[in-house]
Amino acid sequence: MYLNKITLITCIALVLCFGCAKQQKPTTTSESVQPGTKVTLKGKPYKLLGSPMKVGEELPSVKFVDAMSLSDVDLSKEKGSVLFLSVVTSIDTPVCEEQTHYLGEQGSRLPPGVKRIVISRDTPFAQKRFAGEAKLQNLQYLSDYKEGAFGRSSGLLMDDLMLLARAIVIVDKKGIVQYIQVVPEITYLPDMEAAFKKTIEIAEAK
Repeated sequence: MYLNKITLITCIALVLCFGCAKQQKPTTTSESVQPGTKVTLKGKPYKLLGSPMKVGEELPSVKFVDAMSLSDVDLSKEKGSVLFLSVVTSIDTPVCEEQTHYLGEQGSRLPPGVKRIVISRDTPFAQKRFAGEAKLQNLQYLSDYKEGAFGRSSGLLMDDLMLLARAIVIVDKKGIVQYIQVVPEITYLPDMEAAFKKTIEIAEAK
């Protein structure tokens, strides 16, 4: 009962912050802040908690829950494939929806073997419902809902809201982080074109 109340309050807050699904197309930004610093939500600052993830270091080893199978997934063990991680605040908000649609609908431009993954603190059930309703089942959805372990191990967990900051993370075939964009104002979209370009470069590197 207590958890349900918290979930309801969070959902209401997000709707008020992000607006309805019919709002104008969100702004795209190429700007980025470092994990472990801070982001804003309509100008209000939120500290990013946890150990900052860095380019050139291994992806942190944490367990996600796969939305489709409910099995545990540790992306640090996914060697041999380039990982395109689209980190969103909540799958049921319009900016996150726009970001996910872009990855699902434009992702065929990426080389075969690139794994496109959506990460949020939504429950796996919410992620699965979204995938079906949006007809975006060509993506992998991973939930960090239990303890926020990914957020805490990457420096992407927003203080107070306890949601993930909007980000794109690209990991090479050896499990090394090669690209990070943490969107400074989370009502903006990340630069998906820049991330696609970097992903292609990493995937085609020998």
